[in-house]
Amino acid sequence: MSEQSSVNFVLIRRQFDFRGIEMGRWVTPQERDRAAVHFHRALEDLMSVLQGPELLISLRGTLGLQYGKGGRPGVAAHYVPATRQLSLAKNAGAGSLAHEWFHAFDHYMGEKMFQHASPSQFASERWLNNTAIKLSHKNTPHPLSLLLAECFKTIMLNEQGDEPSDMFQASRLTDQTLKIVYYAKPEEMAARAFEAFVEDTKPTSTFLVKGTRHSDEAKTGLYPQGEQRLRINDAFQKYFSLLGRALNQGS
Repeated sequence: MSEQSSVNFVLIRRQFDFRGIEMGRWVTPQERDRAAVHFHRALEDLMSVLQGPELLISLRGTLGLQYGKGGRPGVAAHYVPATRQLSLAKNAGAGSLAHEWFHAFDHYMGEKMFQHASPSQFASERWLNNTAIKLSHKNTPHPLSLLLAECFKTIMLNEQGDEPSDMFQASRLTDQTLKIVYYAKPEEMAARAFEAFVEDTKPTSTFLVKGTRHSDEAKTGLYPQGEQRLRINDAFQKYFSLLGRALNQGS
């Protein structure tokens, strides 16, 4: 028996303490078993990248997973704040897990990072819309909150912090061209920047992330490039290494 044959969604839920894992009605047992292997490898890779324990991946047991269920036409993956569910489509969700996980994390941190944040707000959105809003922990923000704020600043502003970043400019231009409001949303920029950070660690799983370097989106600047990418990666590395250390120590 291979090690992979022992991996299933029961094990994944137990290991990471997800709130629940749901399968779509059209997912066959064979597809379910293959998906479990892909999910497990990707989640193990993500845990390694973040240098944290399993409870970080499940956001302390608050995050639910769906596979092949609750999809939207033309959407490979999505995160639903109202139900705190991360959902991947059966045939098109591969490579989207890091992006959607960061949406879940960003949402989870909204109320943790800021006072008076609404339950539906992302921390990145809250930061960009009013950076003068005091971070939580009264008048002395937690060092981790300051480090996460620095991640958002590096994503959305230039190195001097007084103009929109190159990634923001490219995202806004794409939105204008397509006549939509999507790519320049703070939560979308943050999730794409996180994807780039994860892919640059060279994880073994393409189920976790792919396409931040050579895709059409990357070529148009929707993922961070050059010096900004290096600064974002450094900011995420500093934040998650400290967060992982704190969680591993049980603090």
